[in-house]
Amino acid sequence: MRAADLWTPNADTQFDAAWKLSRVCYWIGTHARESERRNALDRGLRAGEAATRMSPTRPEGHFWLAANLGALAEGFGLALGLKYRGRIREELERVVALDAAWQGGTAEAALGRWYFEVPRLLGGSRAKAEEHLRRALVYNPESRAALSFLADVLTATGRRQEARTLLERVVHAPIDPEWIPEDNEFTRQALEKLKVPAQR
Repeated sequence: MRAADLWTPNADTQFDAAWKLSRVCYWIGTHARESERRNALDRGLRAGEAATRMSPTRPEGHFWLAANLGALAEGFGLALGLKYRGRIREELERVVALDAAWQGGTAEAALGRWYFEVPRLLGGSRAKAEEHLRRALVYNPESRAALSFLADVLTATGRRQEARTLLERVVHAPIDPEWIPEDNEFTRQALEKLKVPAQR
């Protein structure tokens, strides 16, 4: 919360303050007490929108706007999911168009997750999910996010042993200084998944 308070005073007028506030609010909105999450994500959404207005050709605002929209869509009912799903993809595609290699292909990884999570009738595709995630790994072969998300796709498509190999890579990948809390979380999740015996 202290980080959010730090960036708030300048979030309406300074690009860096706006996208950093959006990022912090996303973390709060996905980790705070249930009663605090919606407000944090709404705040992150507004900060992300401000960042995209101030610097529409920079990827940061578009990415963190998409992240907050995604968390709202995932956590607060079908209506928001339907409302935001197209916009989430558009913002992530905008990041890829601006700089596909930004943050090691993070937007490609997020697009892969989008295609995996969204139902097929609404635009989802496991094949496209895998395509985006493998593209993300070209930019950063040690991305815990991309490795973890791809493991989910492989598990869902019956390639469980390959998925376990990726989860082991998640556990042993070096921590990225830009993503320390996220990387630690992916490591914990991978260790939990590896406890489940592989099915033949």
